[in-house]
Amino acid sequence: MYYDVIIAGGSVAGLICAREVARNNHSVLVIEEDYEIGTPEHCGGLVSTAGLEELGIIPFRKTFDHLIDSAEIHAPNGNSFSINSKKQKVAEISRRELDKQLAHQAQKNGAVIKVRNSFQEITDKGIRTNEEEIECTIFVDARGVSSLIHKDRTGILSSAQYEIYANWIKKGKVEVFLDQEKYPGFFAWVIPSDEGKGKIGVAGKGINVAEAIEKFLQTKGDYSTVRKIYAPIWIKGPIEEFVNGKTVTVGDAAGQAKPTTAGGIYSSGMGGMYAGQAISKYLKSKKRSDLEEYQKRWTEKFGKEFEKQLFARKILERLDNNTINKLFESVTPEIIKEISEKDDFDFHTGSIVKLLGIKGSLKTAQAIIGGEFKKLLS
Repeated sequence: MYYDVIIAGGSVAGLICAREVARNNHSVLVIEEDYEIGTPEHCGGLVSTAGLEELGIIPFRKTFDHLIDSAEIHAPNGNSFSINSKKQKVAEISRRELDKQLAHQAQKNGAVIKVRNSFQEITDKGIRTNEEEIECTIFVDARGVSSLIHKDRTGILSSAQYEIYANWIKKGKVEVFLDQEKYPGFFAWVIPSDEGKGKIGVAGKGINVAEAIEKFLQTKGDYSTVRKIYAPIWIKGPIEEFVNGKTVTVGDAAGQAKPTTAGGIYSSGMGGMYAGQAISKYLKSKKRSDLEEYQKRWTEKFGKEFEKQLFARKILERLDNNTINKLFESVTPEIIKEISEKDDFDFHTGSIVKLLGIKGSLKTAQAIIGGEFKKLLS
């Protein structure tokens, strides 16, 4: 059996890549090791409506839950501020349904999708799965963070996310809890799916995430758990080579999730789109430069932003709880208003710059964290 392209991984990046390749009349096979496309759903599910549109997605009714109205950010000492996010048009979506919608798009364009079918190894003529050997011209690795674990464990954090029912979850209101002792290098989050229903998660370096999430939930009030997911997340930015020989890497497997939040529907999805378009050109022209256009396009769009996010992450990882508490005191209503009115959810370094005090209180911020962060402004 032969396909022009075989894609391992049936998530956003892999399915969009399949859609683009199939759209250009090339044969595509998507193999997914799990028993269902869209499962397990370990994504927070936040993405801008503008990002969805650019990815070529008009969400089905089942996919689109609601728009987020606000984000409340909590300091370790309990202080908080709230950002009005209505102008950013951030949607909370069902990843389970989004992935199925993308699978339908790919299939309508001619892609073949198989579940419970796992990639084993690359062969001389293609790949070997758990069922058979298949020949192909291009192999696409879209297997997510799992394919990075053996390459560089320093970029991986453990995370836990529960789907729960609780009357303290408010529709339209995201919450983020910073605490370097409880969640070193990351945070805890509450993402509503509806009134009284949502996804609660924690991540951090060197912590027992199962214990951390249980302790977090104990502080919030009564709840019922309907789903538990434990999964690694990647925070170290893009890998060095997206194209290596006849293997093309996309999505989380290519490190295309945001270094600050590990969110990646938009940035990973665009990786899949650019890869699919580049592969299609290469299959017709056989020019290596056409295949390598994928990494150039992705880097032009996201490279500078991701570099800034990585640097912001290094600064934030250095802060202790006392410093974070002081920074919260320097956040002015003007800063909050500016973030609420102007900043882009998909390119959010500007928000971090403002919250570190670079706008309006430069002297305070420099005294707290030094002058290194000037790189963020370049």
